Amino acid sequence: MVPARLVAGLVLALGLAACDSDDGDAVKVVVIGDSFAASVGAPPANVPLPAQTFSGGPHLPGAAQLVRAATAQGLVGLDEEGRVIPALADRWIVTADGRHYIFRLADGTWPDNSRITGESARSALRQALDAQANTPLGLDLAGVEDVRAMAGRVVEIRLSSPMPDLLQLLAQPELGLLHRGRGAGPMALTRRGNLALLTAIPPEKRGLAPVDGWGDSARPLQLRASGGAEAIGALAAGQADVVLGGTFIDLPRTHHIGLGKSGARPDPVAGLFGLMVTRTEGLLATPQMRETIAMAIDRDALAWQLGAARWKASTRIISPGMEGDAGLVGERWQDMDIDSRRILAQRRIEVWSAGSPQPPTIRISLPEGPGADILLARLTSDLGAIGVTLRRAGKGENAELALIDMVARYPHVTWFLNALSCRAAGQTKSKPACSPAADALAARARRAPDEHSADLLWAQAETLLTQTNGFIPLGPPIRWSLVNRETSGFSLNRLGVHPLLPLAMRPKS
Repeated sequence: MVPARLVAGLVLALGLAACDSDDGDAVKVVVIGDSFAASVGAPPANVPLPAQTFSGGPHLPGAAQLVRAATAQGLVGLDEEGRVIPALADRWIVTADGRHYIFRLADGTWPDNSRITGESARSALRQALDAQANTPLGLDLAGVEDVRAMAGRVVEIRLSSPMPDLLQLLAQPELGLLHRGRGAGPMALTRRGNLALLTAIPPEKRGLAPVDGWGDSARPLQLRASGGAEAIGALAAGQADVVLGGTFIDLPRTHHIGLGKSGARPDPVAGLFGLMVTRTEGLLATPQMRETIAMAIDRDALAWQLGAARWKASTRIISPGMEGDAGLVGERWQDMDIDSRRILAQRRIEVWSAGSPQPPTIRISLPEGPGADILLARLTSDLGAIGVTLRRAGKGENAELALIDMVARYPHVTWFLNALSCRAAGQTKSKPACSPAADALAARARRAPDEHSADLLWAQAETLLTQTNGFIPLGPPIRWSLVNRETSGFSLNRLGVHPLLPLAMRPKS
């Protein structure tokens, strides 16, 4: 196996050159890594990631994330349907007060053949948690108070308050456990030419019961990273079985190539997809003027132009239907059509322009790609209709707006409020608009004595954060994959996760 610190660099360096493997039975997976994401790269796990314009948000880049999850499992993992499953821990219990999670580890070994013990797992988990300090994931994990090793192969996690989504957080790739820099599978990674070759580790070597016919069921998996056009072309030409990591950027490409029944398959994900106000000055200095920009955008027209038939535009910060969302906050401007909103917005711009020596111009930071070009054209037209000039920021140029495109790690309102909190904003070089009052309400909601009280506080926090207008939502993120009909182990899910091990397993006859 390859040390985890080398995984990101290895995978991002993989091109789309023709496959040089002799193993025709391998499952061929291509992960889209757009040029903007690649330019950001994969910083060390303990370096805060700014809320910049790159698909995937504050995570490892897509291919590196897949490799990390496949080669360094945590206490628990996620299956192809996004469900929590056993990993290093084969079972666990939660105390009645929801503040103690006790994990029983499987009888396995680390890559150096030393036993996986409660103490070694505790040390590895503590390191993984510490590495997430000052990151959005670290905010989600702030309720972890202590990690203890108990007798033999037992680890206990103690919380300051209940965290119903703790298991889903522990299944994140960043919390894959490393021992002396290496993880314990469930797959092993080697380099073969320009490919990452992953092979499944037999169950008995991972502390699990042997499985009859394992050798005939598990296939090698070849992973490579590429741009969107090359990845889509590879599947259309039969040179790939699966394409993962699709976002709005490359979605238009799938409409112009003969994919037949292998068309884009969208995951029903939730999260943040919209514009962050990164500089609260000039035209965007006040909440009202930031609202002016938000109300002028024709989100339904954007959906049509992107060709995202199932995408539901939204003006809400929190994706509807999340846990903790009692339905007390609705869509904005429901009593106004787009023309009425633009008339009001135009009047505000005229008043602002009359008192400002600066022209009403906004710079926006966007990635490259056809979907981003469509978004830019849509926004340019919408803002032009109210008298605002929008232009794309050049490389290294400061921008007032930046695209945020992040999938929620777990389906609770907490994730959204953490991602847009002042603490998260404090990790960026610029100082986006945030709401300390909303953060305070969210903190009270986490400590609320009952669900009804918590729901009211969550709704108040969302309302205050919405009124700040520091983030302009467009709708949920767009995530899609391409899968040929012969591939098994793939399932659409609300987390948009597609682990590699299930893809490598032959379907049961």
